Amino acid sequence: MKSFKVIYRDKLSQARVGILKLGNLEIFTPLFLPVGTLGVVKTLSYEELKEIGVDAFIANAYHLYLRPGEEILKKFCGLKKFINWDRGLFTDSGGFQIYSLKELKKITEEGVEFRSHIDGSKHFFTPEKVIEFQAVIGSDVSVCLDECVEYPVDYNYAKRSVEVTTLWAKRCKKKFDEIKKNNFGNSQNQLLFGIIQGSVYKDLRKKSIEEILSIGFDGYAIGGLAVGEPRELMWEVVNFISENLSQDEVKYIMGIGELEDIFFCIEKGYDIMDCVLPTRNGRNGQALTSFGKINIKNSKYSTDESPLDNECSCFVCKNYSRALLHHYYKSQELLVLKLMSYHNVYFIINLFKTIREKIIKDEFLRFKEDFLKKFNSEIC
Repeated sequence: MKSFKVIYRDKLSQARVGILKLGNLEIFTPLFLPVGTLGVVKTLSYEELKEIGVDAFIANAYHLYLRPGEEILKKFCGLKKFINWDRGLFTDSGGFQIYSLKELKKITEEGVEFRSHIDGSKHFFTPEKVIEFQAVIGSDVSVCLDECVEYPVDYNYAKRSVEVTTLWAKRCKKKFDEIKKNNFGNSQNQLLFGIIQGSVYKDLRKKSIEEILSIGFDGYAIGGLAVGEPRELMWEVVNFISENLSQDEVKYIMGIGELEDIFFCIEKGYDIMDCVLPTRNGRNGQALTSFGKINIKNSKYSTDESPLDNECSCFVCKNYSRALLHHYYKSQELLVLKLMSYHNVYFIINLFKTIREKIIKDEFLRFKEDFLKKFNSEIC
């Protein structure tokens, strides 16, 4: 039985609403995943995530391997029991750290050697080890080890990267099937997504799509975008991949968080996105609002009695003025980091809920145009 099915397709675009089955959970797509690298979305409690309406978040296998570590997670029968989380959990394999920790890693066909950013100790991750550890974590959706390359990247290097990613994907799938057969760890209902790479080179993307599809996975993630390439080029590649992937498969585009990019990807038929921006920008004083981005550090908000967003019904907008949030930020009060993050996550989760409603009503494109026109009307 397939874990994903499309329940409605927009009549005017490729946008669709689907249901992703994760064990006993059924989660609607399009879906946004807040990033909880170490098993926690920074500054927000799990009760707050549920209050906001978060159906799932994504943690990182590389970081969880370093701490709390494998033995702790085994003792607690996986991350979800460790943190008392009963909703969806995705894990990244550590492939992004190949990009972000480029000075601390060494890649061979066998795997990747990381030097810990914490204490400098060396750790060697093979595709098999990454799959085994994600089974220990017990995430609902695990992903293959891949190489995420930076932009710009030499064509020949990108080609070798695709070849390594395919080789690793085959080994990941073999180990995943063995683990499921032997009921290892907390993998009983776990899904495995393959990752498509190829940077901005269309022929390499096509090669990666064909090779990863031929292995056969529960879903398909797109990596190696939103890593510094111009937006127009990213959109061109996003569109190309969509045209070459089956429209019946669940499509997860990694690292997408700017609202213009989110709308474009949903229009092109992508189902899942994740990004650190809502919480990272919130901690840096930036709020998402219906009329654009607000930098609460600006002095003009020091006497502003209005909420962050008059059209938002989150706890922060109901109870805190811009002036008070400005005061907290200038006073370096830690509470403001939580409040800004809470609002931003609420804003984007509520936006995805509205997008699903508009798709079902065949009003997605009109909503996209109206929303972005208003959102880009005031940058403050």
